[in-house]
Amino acid sequence: MIRQFELVERVKAYDPSANEDLINRAYVYALKAHGSQMRASGDPYFLHPLEVAGILTGYRLDTATIVTALLHDVVEDTGVSIEEIGQIFGEEVARLVDGVTKLTQIELQSDHAKQAENFRKLLLAMSEDIRVLLVKLADRLHNMRTLHFIQKPEKRRRIATETMEIFSPLAERIGMQEMKNELDDLAFSQINAEARDSVLKRLNYLRDERSTLIPGIITELEETLSHGGLRAQVSGREKTPYSIWRKMQFKDVPFEAMSDIMAFRIIVDRIEDCYIALGIIHNAYPVVPGRFKDYISVPKPNGYQSLHTGVIGPQKHRIEIQIRTTDMHDVAENGVAAHWTYKAGDRAGKQTEGKQYRWLRELLEILENAAEPEEFLEHTKLEMFQDQVFCFTPKGDLISLPRDATPVDFAYAVHTEVGDRCVGSKINGRMMPLRTRLKNGDQVEVVTSKGHTPSPTWAAFVVTGKAQARIRRFVRLKELEQYRELGRAMLERAFLEEDYPLTEKGLKGILRKYQEDTVEGLEAEVGMGHIPAREVLESVYPTAKKQKESMASRLGKIVPLGRARAKRKAHAQGGRSGIPIQGLIPGMAVHYAGCCHPLPGDRIVGIITTGKGVTIHTIDCDTLHKYEDEPDRWIDVSWDHAETDKQIHVSRVNLTLLHVPGALGELSNVIARGGGNISNLKIVSRSPDFYEMLVDVEVNDVKHLSEIIAALRATPVINAIERARG
Repeated sequence: MIRQFELVERVKAYDPSANEDLINRAYVYALKAHGSQMRASGDPYFLHPLEVAGILTGYRLDTATIVTALLHDVVEDTGVSIEEIGQIFGEEVARLVDGVTKLTQIELQSDHAKQAENFRKLLLAMSEDIRVLLVKLADRLHNMRTLHFIQKPEKRRRIATETMEIFSPLAERIGMQEMKNELDDLAFSQINAEARDSVLKRLNYLRDERSTLIPGIITELEETLSHGGLRAQVSGREKTPYSIWRKMQFKDVPFEAMSDIMAFRIIVDRIEDCYIALGIIHNAYPVVPGRFKDYISVPKPNGYQSLHTGVIGPQKHRIEIQIRTTDMHDVAENGVAAHWTYKAGDRAGKQTEGKQYRWLRELLEILENAAEPEEFLEHTKLEMFQDQVFCFTPKGDLISLPRDATPVDFAYAVHTEVGDRCVGSKINGRMMPLRTRLKNGDQVEVVTSKGHTPSPTWAAFVVTGKAQARIRRFVRLKELEQYRELGRAMLERAFLEEDYPLTEKGLKGILRKYQEDTVEGLEAEVGMGHIPAREVLESVYPTAKKQKESMASRLGKIVPLGRARAKRKAHAQGGRSGIPIQGLIPGMAVHYAGCCHPLPGDRIVGIITTGKGVTIHTIDCDTLHKYEDEPDRWIDVSWDHAETDKQIHVSRVNLTLLHVPGALGELSNVIARGGGNISNLKIVSRSPDFYEMLVDVEVNDVKHLSEIIAALRATPVINAIERARG
């Protein structure tokens, strides 16, 4: 166990002005607070916060962070209040302890919602001060080092999985590569011990076999650089078992085919020397094509900078070389912690350090757009787990995105409003579809339109968490708005039919009954089909229910099938005008049936499906037979031509086409001349003489479709055509 004076000496060694008294008081306070508490290993519990503080001294962190490490468990485990911490150790320490505490029980499998909510809290806390995350990572690292003391294998595996899914990516995102590697390796030993042992055995064999090879390569590289007039330090770095195993899985290659198990680092004084060293190495050894990467001019999102190259190096061995300055090496190893290390005369501006990370700001935007904690966790994992591609704006600004990102992802990475208004994209000067996968070095120009809104179809191909969260939020709000409007119209119709006034006061009076906070929420529930409009009427006006029961007793039992047929007949005869169907967005509260493809001009009816809103069918659709004994699901609807006339609608035709050259071209020409457009085509059956096919045609209304069908019937290559009804 680290003794009190040893901890102080460690901090004073790199920060002579450290508050020695504060550290001593925190040490004694935590020791007394934890008292006789014990860990699973049998050690005193105080050993844990002490080791966490020791880990952080290795990163040369400031006094407040070390004190926070000592105190990070006292609030949760001993009953000490944050207020008491603030009074004794100051506001800064209290704020940091508050950010870390109560986040130590993130459950992965037993309670996914709790894990997501706690992760959400962690992101909010570390956005205010990144030191919260540094303490949390050190806390997790020590817990992983002692994980083997936990008796239950399933609990060890759960903690290891959580470490690999959440804490390791976070460590990588803030550039703490050394900590990430250790977390991965410790988790790997619990999740797949056999694979780790297999990789370790092979590594040990290689070490024995190449015991003189590595020093020989380092010596030759130093001599090569020295002959080129450059002074540099050269060292070798072996990949961790987990990174080797993951690369073997990803590239599907055996261990023997791995060429970069050992990487060599060249550390120089200046940025210019990095490129000089690269020139010397490339001049001396054959270059492996496709292995050069310049992370100095284009740093990784976590701030990592280095030149990477692959060469057939000394003794004809294929090796990877990383070239960087001393400062770059410090950031590569310690990441954000490198910015928090003690530097004489530089004590200002540290509180805003966490806000300089673009990825952290984007995670907070996801937090704002996500509806549920689980959704936030899902989008955050999307944001953290994927490899990067680097693209440029027309002005030359660099945008880093996950692999397989699209122009829509790019647009949202530039700005949320740019993403919302995106209507097209130019990639390297050429107009390209929005679902195009971007490549490294692409220059992307986003075409926007002022009144445009996100398309729900984008969710099928975007890959960034930010884009997913924003699109889902738009769909969710738009859907809720449509449900509310639909519910309002349904209530108005129900109240009108019974000659009762619909008032805001009346609806507010029954909110408690339906456990709703607002009238809008109640209307949305009606629109979704969760609450029947008639039931709301009877709740507001109980006399309406009595009148209904009295009428039913006089008329006898009403046959549901007869009601449904009567309703259908009323529609067919063009009864009273129904609820107007306005601009529809696929997948929202109101949508068109795929069986009959209704068009403006058709007589229509709506069918309510609980939780999915209303599906619009033509009045003669065969599917309606299924609902004849469920009259409460039927709803009167009509076309709102002011809205629907602005839209393109899809109808389906069933046709038989002669099997002759040019027939398909003639079909498409006739439809195009009629102002329509083929959106989909499917060949149902074929024979030596004919093709039977289904064709989806974009038209304005029923009249437009009728004109196109008439033109097709007059075309010699069309044997038969009719509008599809199912």
